[in-house]
Amino acid sequence: MVRIPGGAFLMGSEDFYPDERPVHERDVAAFDLDRHPVTNEEFAAFVTDTGYVTIAERGLDAAEFPNLSPAELAPGSMVFTPTPGPVDLSDWRAWWRWQPGASWRHPQGPGSGIDERLRHPVVHVAFADAEAYAAWAGKRLPTEVEHEFAAQGGASGTRYAWGDDPFPGGIPQAHTWIGHFPYDARGDFGGGTAPVGTYPPNAYGAVDLIGNVWEWTSDYYTPRHLRLSDRPVDAGRRTNLLATASAEPGFRTPRRVLKGGSQLCAMEYCVRFRPAARSPQAEDTGMSHIGFRCARDV
Repeated sequence: MVRIPGGAFLMGSEDFYPDERPVHERDVAAFDLDRHPVTNEEFAAFVTDTGYVTIAERGLDAAEFPNLSPAELAPGSMVFTPTPGPVDLSDWRAWWRWQPGASWRHPQGPGSGIDERLRHPVVHVAFADAEAYAAWAGKRLPTEVEHEFAAQGGASGTRYAWGDDPFPGGIPQAHTWIGHFPYDARGDFGGGTAPVGTYPPNAYGAVDLIGNVWEWTSDYYTPRHLRLSDRPVDAGRRTNLLATASAEPGFRTPRRVLKGGSQLCAMEYCVRFRPAARSPQAEDTGMSHIGFRCARDV
């Protein structure tokens, strides 16, 4: 783990998406943070030690989802699938598919594995899976504030973690989508994950706080930042573009905040590979671009 010093910073952004507003000052106590997202190798050690079965490996309860067929109730997860060519970017169904048998062990579904991906971030983990790992490791999940503070790397005020240019000198600074989304992935790892630490660490020594995989935080999602004087918003009522893929209409599934962006963040579609960016995600839904890392109190 790396030590993240405490301090005050300006959280949020007024320049991109409405849920990043308002910009406001926050104080952060010092804490320790995993240097990189939890890897397949590390998650496998947890599963070996505990026998834990992830939500994606359990399947859905027919009593909770009476309108789904047996095939739809089978264990599985959401897998990114490149399209043959340009598509309507307002319809996420064009590049996401429900894949029976997909899990952290089989990231692309049956026939895929992690033997060659041991140093890649673990994916297809739901919120409860991440919490279970953190408890086993004697740690916890970071808060949204902690993740954003750490991702800034002490450079508060810039649009991106490394400055105001998304690709300084034309060089990617994190594992994000290069090319035309979602059909033309020109980066070294295409539309998949990269080994942790492929890109340089920030000033705190942490890697992949931006890009590679979205990361779970412990905070409930609200459609804007809340200040102490604000009334809480029921996160369960917040519509989520991605989470609706796993939640049958009428079910209220709490949403948590994801931070950091992922390998699927593209300038023409999802400019969320920034410290201030955030995304809501249903607690019960793991996907092929969502992972996590742990924190610990000092």
